[in-house]
Amino acid sequence: MTAPILTVEHLSASIAGQQVVEDVTFAVPATGITAVLGRNGVGKTSTLRGILGLISRRGAVTLAGERIDSLPTHRIVQRGVGYVPEDREVFAKLTVAENLALAERTKNPRREFVAELFPDLVARRGQMAGTLSGGQQQMVSLARALLNENVLLLVDEPTKGLAPRIVAEVADALQEAAKIVPILLVEQNLDVVRQLADDAVVIAGGRVVHTGPAREILDDRALTMRLLGVSAEVHA
Repeated sequence: MTAPILTVEHLSASIAGQQVVEDVTFAVPATGITAVLGRNGVGKTSTLRGILGLISRRGAVTLAGERIDSLPTHRIVQRGVGYVPEDREVFAKLTVAENLALAERTKNPRREFVAELFPDLVARRGQMAGTLSGGQQQMVSLARALLNENVLLLVDEPTKGLAPRIVAEVADALQEAAKIVPILLVEQNLDVVRQLADDAVVIAGGRVVHTGPAREILDDRALTMRLLGVSAEVHA
């Protein structure tokens, strides 16, 4: 068995003194996509932010055999953790090309891979990122992370608020990306989870309440309803 790329043990995290993650423990395999599932407000985004050190956290986080929980965020990123935030956070007054150039941190960025994955961005290189559609901005956010040779991607709600056609494009891009880098994915759209995820971690009340194959959850209506409060057959 290949060792996990990431292990999280007894992670707790707080924002402005309020605890948002209670006690989270799980592992991320070195290949494929692991989905983080749960109802709104249970601590999914805060778990990603805690792993990255973007919020105050305690507990053990190990990346490729090295403890990183004492490191500041920029050091974690330098060790190969890419992050695609929930709200895209593009630089609105910079062009697409400038947004991508700022993200490059290696001598040989994967420009060709990104260009093949997002041809629309190539055509819009000179366009201000703030004038792009929500789907196009999401592609810029994904492209920034994929330019670098990361060992892990943390991707937070990439299809949130997007039209169905763009959701499909983003899902296809993530599927291609997962061929070269493992992904820890927070996603509410269960159709996307079904398409992409190999494994799933379910969080409730700031704690992990279930781990296992994603299909084990999605193919069990009662389990899906109990853990997520929705039917796996309903678009989330």
